Amino acid sequence: MKKRFLAFPCSLLVAVLVAAPASTQTAIKGNVLVVVSSEETIELQDGKTYKTGYFLNELAVPVKRLQEEGYAITFANPKGNKPTMDIHSDSVDFFGKDYSQYRAIKTFHDGLVNLKSPRKLADVVQDGLDRYDAVFFPGGHAPMQDLIRDPSVRQILTHFHQTGKPTALICHAPIALIAAMPQADEFAQAMRQGHSRQAAELAKDWPYKNYKMTIFSTAEEKIAESTQLQGKMLFYPQEALKSAGGDVKIVKPWNSQVVRDRELITGQNPFSDEALAETLLRAIVQKNPTK
Repeated sequence: MKKRFLAFPCSLLVAVLVAAPASTQTAIKGNVLVVVSSEETIELQDGKTYKTGYFLNELAVPVKRLQEEGYAITFANPKGNKPTMDIHSDSVDFFGKDYSQYRAIKTFHDGLVNLKSPRKLADVVQDGLDRYDAVFFPGGHAPMQDLIRDPSVRQILTHFHQTGKPTALICHAPIALIAAMPQADEFAQAMRQGHSRQAAELAKDWPYKNYKMTIFSTAEEKIAESTQLQGKMLFYPQEALKSAGGDVKIVKPWNSQVVRDRELITGQNPFSDEALAETLLRAIVQKNPTK
């Protein structure tokens, strides 16, 4: 499906809303928490590292759709620092080589002032999570470095799981689901050491066990290793979710796929951005039909 977006800088939107009479202002339907990584590199095998961050389209396409539908966005990450965009994602290749779509999303992204100064995850948790209708995790490799075992991510996932509120993650971001288990750090270490059986034992209390889900596939990762990373991953995210007990669904590389199971919504790769955004919006409305 061809993507169509209108360029509308965030700063201009704010100015319009402030200047417009109250009767014409866009009503805020609800609030969505967007969790990004604080890291700009990930560790690879043989002591190598890869400079990464979030992916442009994986963050901006869903966020733009959420804002268009009237949802206020709160960005947050573990350190409360300015997150980094993976430079490999700043490309028309992720927009069907349509330069108008790319420029529209890039302009929108550059106008996200609150993305440049996100809240600290621990502070968001302390202030209370009841105000949020959904949580969304954009991808990029960075979540494999910190979100996979962050204690505040565990608290956030636990809240949304127990309340049944939509929890959406795309590409590499579903690896953050590991943080929901009590022994997330030990699980990650076991996967790094190639001890998948030990990892499975550590995941016995994982709340997403047997959930249908997807994530950036091993086949896609091996392509990325040779063309982008120039190194080998410490472990593959698809194998990690399988070891944890997830019912992982994978399609051919670079094909869009979104899997929804109860409150959980996952997208396989960058090309799943639009489908994930629409699935998340439907899930929010279904959870809160009166909004």
